[in-house]
Amino acid sequence: MTRLDKPIRRELQVGDDTYTLTIDPEGLRLVLKGHRKGTELRWQDLVSGDAALAAALQAATA
Repeated sequence: MTRLDKPIRRELQVGDDTYTLTIDPEGLRLVLKGHRKGTELRWQDLVSGDAALAAALQAATA
């Protein structure tokens, strides 16, 4: 198994929009290409079951 010790970035297409997905030791981040703000999800939130709550809070503050 390979340890995740540095960010991995991948580009993906969703409909007509292009996003950048970054996976790092802290979690993952999905950002519309060319923008700085996006959706972040920490691994701890995902594992603890708080992922939906974290996403809702982030959407409320955006």
